[in-house]
Amino acid sequence: MAWINDTTLRDGEQAPYVAFNTSEKLEIARGLVACGADELEIGIPAMGKKEQEDIKALLALDLDVKMMTWNRATMHDLEASIACGARAVDLSIPVSDILIDVKFGGDRERMFRQLEEVVIVARSEGIYVCIGAEDSSRASLDFIEEVMRFGGALGADRFRYCDTVGIMTPSRTFDTISYLSALDILPIEMHTHNDYGLANANALSGLDAGAISVNTTVIGLGERAGNASFEQITMALRHLYQEERSLDAVAIRSLINTVSKAAKLDLAPNAPIVGERLFAHESGIHADGMMKHGSAYEPFDAKEVGANRAFPIGKHSGTSTIKYHLDSLGIDAERSVLKNLLPAIREIVTTRKRVLEDDELLHLYREKICL
Repeated sequence: MAWINDTTLRDGEQAPYVAFNTSEKLEIARGLVACGADELEIGIPAMGKKEQEDIKALLALDLDVKMMTWNRATMHDLEASIACGARAVDLSIPVSDILIDVKFGGDRERMFRQLEEVVIVARSEGIYVCIGAEDSSRASLDFIEEVMRFGGALGADRFRYCDTVGIMTPSRTFDTISYLSALDILPIEMHTHNDYGLANANALSGLDAGAISVNTTVIGLGERAGNASFEQITMALRHLYQEERSLDAVAIRSLINTVSKAAKLDLAPNAPIVGERLFAHESGIHADGMMKHGSAYEPFDAKEVGANRAFPIGKHSGTSTIKYHLDSLGIDAERSVLKNLLPAIREIVTTRKRVLEDDELLHLYREKICL
């Protein structure tokens, strides 16, 4: 089964204009565990005292998941994590030429020496080590293999393949991760970004190719276009991959609301899994199908994610929807009357760009009957 390492509390909070307070972080952590996250990445100790206090508070929750901190591969960062009591760390190094040049002046040997020092100390402390290969998707495979072998020899536990600027495609991801997995050096974790809208697809493609873990954030929150979405990946693994993953309907709604409110971001009404309009069926053919069979035009039940099905009265509604609403009002209308109502409904909705409410439908019905 794939592992979900959620990084809402680290990479999610790195989204521009986003800052979580302590109580929000604690609530998000509890919500993630309640919704089946396997691991949490909970912050960057090197940011300073307040971040360290938050990390200690998160660790003190004693949730039944591994909690990892994010660090540059420096002794300063590692010592800050150790001081917080962290028992798992991601040690980030650049692996593309462009970022090695930016961060190490192009000196790969200095980068390797620094990584070696930090991994040795971390392992001597019994700390779980993930090597985060920043900008993997713009690095050569030969160099990534060299880094993996180096880290594996030092005793690292996992390798994070980072599509830092979101340039991978699912097919390229599959080929790349298949090659790296076949080397059997370190277990691979996928870290994907959504710049081209492919973060989820690339994350799942990586799992298909042999990766064991994937980074996510709630509502895909993160830098630029964000990361792979926790709720979307979770439901994909549950339904499309038939994994036995728990997802509490009340908890997922609460988690989504907490994160979107804390990030001051409104959720798109058609957002996958949890958008408020996701289970609304206006098209006459779809609405009629759903009234006859609850799975006709939905891949999973609305109640699974705490949502409700709706049949709005709109431009594309058919007689089944009109009958459904009139029946709820205690009116058994003849089919000829239902058909006569449709042109007026379509004209009203098109003109004002808003669906009819039940009381408006009732008024229109009475108006037509009295003609």
